[in-house]
Amino acid sequence: MTKHEIPANLEHYLSLAVDCARKAGALLEQGYEKEKQVEHKSSAVDWVTEYDRASEELIVGRLTAAYPGHGIVGEEGSRRESQDGHAWYIDPLDGTSNYAHNFPVFSVSIALYRDGAPLVGVVFDPLRDELFTAVQGQGAFLTRAGVKQRLQVSQVAPLAAGLIATGFPYDSHTSQHNNITELGAFLRRAQGIRRAGSAALDMAYVAAGRLDGYWEFKLRAWDMAAARLIVEEAGGVITQPDGQPIQMQEILAVVANNGRIHGEMLEVLAQAAAQRGAQD
Repeated sequence: MTKHEIPANLEHYLSLAVDCARKAGALLEQGYEKEKQVEHKSSAVDWVTEYDRASEELIVGRLTAAYPGHGIVGEEGSRRESQDGHAWYIDPLDGTSNYAHNFPVFSVSIALYRDGAPLVGVVFDPLRDELFTAVQGQGAFLTRAGVKQRLQVSQVAPLAAGLIATGFPYDSHTSQHNNITELGAFLRRAQGIRRAGSAALDMAYVAAGRLDGYWEFKLRAWDMAAARLIVEEAGGVITQPDGQPIQMQEILAVVANNGRIHGEMLEVLAQAAAQRGAQD
């Protein structure tokens, strides 16, 4: 096996995930700009549409047919315990609020983990036909218009020169831990901040060097499971805000960046946390 040759089993997992993501993306593209049935889930800003559910049904059906023993963790309620340590994390439409408003930033995110470690990650932006992929130990790639290129995080430093991104939790209307303090702190330290509305794409953009860093609180595992591997395989760093390694759990807080601004980002978050604590 050559240095960059993907093991056969991982190649099959990747091909399956890519196929699922592309088919789900085509479904979402068909529904884009059409009238949608919007329902609320956990809060007034936590939305779901019939396209979220149709996308997840499509993905889960194909994954289950191929690997009935694998676990399933899907945003729209699909759950199955793993029989062999493998688990698929599925966000069938990351950026539902954008999608419902016809704002053109959303994605499909699919990842395969084994015993808590990422094996394969796929993030697909159907409107731009941009496919971000990674396989453990084999690098990260962007395929666009049939051309595949290796991804590499930026070399930007310090934080004052960095373009970074973030997002806000679904309980932002009611919780004091709503990322506003951190946003203010980063506004005073970074070159610029973006809030596009798809965590998976934000992190994929870090891997592609389009963004230099990203942070967010109260993410769900399916939001970042695929993009985590893509960032790591592109040479980036992702940890918890206290610098500890990421542990896959129901709710997570993450800091992802090119590695060169990681210390500064952790410093800003620590200072903001202290400020929030003083205000409580």
